[in-house]
Amino acid sequence: MPYSKIAALGHYVPEQVVTNAYLSTLMDTSDEWITERTGIKERRWIDPAKDTVANMSAKATRMALERAGLKEKDIEFIVFATITPDYFFPGSGVLLQRELGLEGIGALDIRNACSGFIYALSVADQYIKTGMYKTILVVGAEIQSTALDVTTRGRNTAVIFGDGAGVAILQAADKPGILSTHLHADGRFAEELYVRDPGSSRPREERQPEQILDTTHYKVVMNGNQVFKHAVTRFTEAIEEALQANNLRKDDISLLIPHQANLRISQFIQQKMELSDSQVYNNIMRYGNTTAASIPIAMSEAWAEGKIKENDLICLAAFGSGFTWASALLRW
Repeated sequence: MPYSKIAALGHYVPEQVVTNAYLSTLMDTSDEWITERTGIKERRWIDPAKDTVANMSAKATRMALERAGLKEKDIEFIVFATITPDYFFPGSGVLLQRELGLEGIGALDIRNACSGFIYALSVADQYIKTGMYKTILVVGAEIQSTALDVTTRGRNTAVIFGDGAGVAILQAADKPGILSTHLHADGRFAEELYVRDPGSSRPREERQPEQILDTTHYKVVMNGNQVFKHAVTRFTEAIEEALQANNLRKDDISLLIPHQANLRISQFIQQKMELSDSQVYNNIMRYGNTTAASIPIAMSEAWAEGKIKENDLICLAAFGSGFTWASALLRW
């Protein structure tokens, strides 16, 4: 049976840097207030005139291809994780396929929010293990800035989210690169972190354009206390599950790359698991929460900074809307 490994990583973030100081001109907030609650100092927001989920992903893909010495034509399948596709339908996978000139190959879209990239990685891993494909592009990308309520009313979520794209190129290998993936969900808590509209389960008159444009209808609803409480528990469980499945210990982790939801969550997990600063990678202070894009962007940066080396044990973990949570253990 073939195994799979990550052959290359790439990422792209928009040029526009949005600082906490700038947000304080739009709403009743401050750098101190945002930093204390989230750890975020700045984030990237798109220029709607030139950035799309698909073309950001294409730029990230080309970075990964160049790093690996591969061409677009080497990609046989796309697994695309996003909750902010360019269109309501079709999904962004086919749009990226078009951007890369890969008409005819399959493209699968995944909507598991913050856990989406690990879910996508797991799906791609299974395809390669079955021998169906040898090279798969796994993508996490989001544009969230265009839906944020950037007034004091929306500050609890508007200060958190950023835009960007990250990718991993997965290839068949003769020894395990992805050691295991672990996927979980609990829909009992779906409404603790969600966007209700534009949903299809209401009559048309409840989903008129003027209502959808009104941010009181189209907004992120988040029970912050519930999210934090469940996140710190599920993150730890998922990491320990991955280690136990491979007969490894926390001391064996070279680098933990958690979903960049909130620096307080990452620090809580680090302290709870007694991991050193060198064992945990965070970049939320620069990019905010980029949802499905956060882990691949962080991995790509960590690799570029020399923090991911051959034979390192890399642990990925995520928690988010659904509630969903997931982990993956990789041998580099």
